[in-house]
Order: sequence, then C-alpha cells, then structure tokens
Amino acid sequence: MLTAKLREALICFKAGRVTLPYPFAPHDPAPGFRGKITLDPDRCFGCGGCANVCPAGVIQVRDAGQLLRVLEFQWRRCTYCGRCEEVCPEQAITMSQQFETATDRGDDMVMRLEVFMGPCQRCGRCYVPPTPLDRMDRTGFRTGSGGRS
Repeated sequence: MLTAKLREALICFKAGRVTLPYPFAPHDPAPGFRGKITLDPDRCFGCGGCANVCPAGVIQVRDAGQLLRVLEFQWRRCTYCGRCEEVCPEQAITMSQQFETATDRGDDMVMRLEVFMGPCQRCGRCYVPPTPLDRMDRTGFRTGSGGRS
C-alpha cells in the first residue's frame, strides 16, 4: 500500500506544473472561447429569435406598445452556449473573449434594449412575418418572471 502511494507521488512530481498561474499571470482565452455576450443595439431589429433558442431563459421579449419591443437580458442566468449568436440574422449578438463577470451588484447583470418596430405605411401595424413557420413565434411569449406562458 505504501509503495503504491509513493509510486503515485513520484508520477505526480514528474508531471510538473499542470495548472496556469491565472490571477498572477493572465492570458488570453483560446480561439473559439465563448465568453460574455455582447449586443450591438444598432443591428438588432427585435425578431426574438435569440429568445426562442435560449435554453436558460436569459432573454425575455415583451411588446411595450404597438411600435416598441423590449428585450431584457439577464446575464446571471447565461450558460454561454452560444445559441443566440448562431441564430441572430443580423449578427447583433456575439460572444466576446471576456470571462471575468463577477460583480456584487445584480443590476450589472441586466441589460435592457428597446427596439422601435417599423410599421406599415398603409395600416400602421408592424409587418406580418412572410411564412407560416415565422408566424408560429408569438410576440411577448415570456412572462415577467422568466417562465414560459
């Protein structure tokens, strides 16, 4: 038993250092790293595709009026899966290299985006999705508590 433990200790000492001295010597993440989500509000047109595919319910979509859609991002729930980035048709959502998101304020982990919805010049309503598959997504499909309705 003692020889097995000594042999195991010898193997461990031969391996040398296998961890990074992170806080003392920072390094850049590897390519393809999925860090904190960044949002370009100028590119977002409020389709809600990101909210449809988010497994953690990070993104909540509400219609605040006929011409205003509100997207609210709860970063503290994010699992960094990257699905929102994949489905965004305008590349408004990207995964950054930032991974240090610790904070002592809950408000730092919430982002609210108000998107003006373009109305039709004839009827004044927002455009109807062109295909039946697109019409399946209901607007304002999340409740204020984060659950699905």
